[in-house]
Amino acid sequence: MIMADKDTHEGTIALNRKARHDYFIDERYEAGLALLGWEVKALRAGRLQLGEGFVSVKRDEAWLLGAHISPLSTASTHVIAEPTRTRKLLMKRREIDHLVGAVDRKGYTLVPLAMYWKNGRAKLEIGLARGKKEHDKRASEKDRDWQREKGRTLRARNR
Repeated sequence: MIMADKDTHEGTIALNRKARHDYFIDERYEAGLALLGWEVKALRAGRLQLGEGFVSVKRDEAWLLGAHISPLSTASTHVIAEPTRTRKLLMKRREIDHLVGAVDRKGYTLVPLAMYWKNGRAKLEIGLARGKKEHDKRASEKDRDWQREKGRTLRARNR
């Protein structure tokens, strides 16, 4: 499902702010995740780091790699928890085919942007992204500073 351009979700677990700094996000997708019980408990406690994570498509399936879910010490005593295990993403075949085409032919990258709760299920927002060059990052930072300064002067003028 292609998502609208919104940065916050209800029940946000974690955001990947570094992705917005390092990439131009062209399209956003929502994917479910195949998780184990201890992972769901850890997510409810907010123990997720998406900063080093990335999405890969292998054999027509999407996978989340490198995301770190820290296990709770009380969640599961009989299972050996692997915090950075590869997790399968649940997406429609048409969406996966579109992502494969964009990554292979157009040189895009798939990055995890946010994880949040939706109807009691964990969802991952994936961005189809192009890498920013150093001068692009500086220009984005300059625009952001200008917008902030403009907002301040407008607020000061309205008082």
